[in-house]
Amino acid sequence: MMSRPITITGEIAQVGGYGLTAPEDAAIYLVNFDGRAALVDAGTGRGHKRLLDNIDKAGVRKGQIEYLLLTHCHYDHTGGALDLRDAFGCPVVAHELDADFLERGDSEVTAASWYGTKFYPCPVDRRLRGARATLMLGERPITALHIPGHSPGSLAFLAESEGQTVLFAQDVHGPLDPRLRSNLADYRASLERMLALEADILCEGHYGIFRGKMAVADFIRSFLEETGGY
Repeated sequence: MMSRPITITGEIAQVGGYGLTAPEDAAIYLVNFDGRAALVDAGTGRGHKRLLDNIDKAGVRKGQIEYLLLTHCHYDHTGGALDLRDAFGCPVVAHELDADFLERGDSEVTAASWYGTKFYPCPVDRRLRGARATLMLGERPITALHIPGHSPGSLAFLAESEGQTVLFAQDVHGPLDPRLRSNLADYRASLERMLALEADILCEGHYGIFRGKMAVADFIRSFLEETGGY
C-alpha cells in the first residue's frame, strides 16, 4: 500500500482507491479549499482506517469536511459512505435518481452482490435534482452535473483549482449492465457533455488521473468510439 495521498493540485488529492485503501475501492478524492473540504466518493469501507489516516495526512481534520459527494450508487464508490458520515458528521450528497437505491440498501442495483456482500442502507441528506447544481465550499463553487448512463443518477463534479478545470467523473468507462439500470443512449450523451467541458484534469474512478486537455478528451472519446463510433 502507498503510504501517502497522491497530490493532484495543491488543493486536491487522491486519498483512497487501489493501492491506497482497499483493493476493491474506487478512487476517493479530497478537495480542500482554504480549510473547507469535501470528499468525492467513499470506497467500499473495507479500508476505512487507512482512508481516515490518509485524510489526516492530507491536513484535513474532523469538522472541516462539509460534504460527502457521491458520483453514483455503486458499492465500490459508496459502501463506506455511512461510516464516513458517522465519522465526520458530513451530509451525504447524491442525485435523486440513485438516492433510493442507497437509502433502501438495494444490493443488486448498487452492485454490492457483485462483491459478495449486502449494501446496508445509507441516508442521503441532500438529493440533487435536474441537470446541474452548485455546492459551495466557502466562497468556492463545485458544480454537480447529471451524467446518466452508467447508472440513472450518475454525477460528475467540476471544480477550478490553481487555474485548472478539474473534472471528477468516476466511471467514464462504464460498464453498462441492465442490472445496474444502465442506458447506452444516456451514456453516450453524457460522454459528449463531458467532452464539451474541455477539462484540464480528469479524476477517474478506476483508470487514474489524466492531465492535459488532450489526454482527458482522448480518454473520454475512446468510450464513444467503443460504444458506436465517433
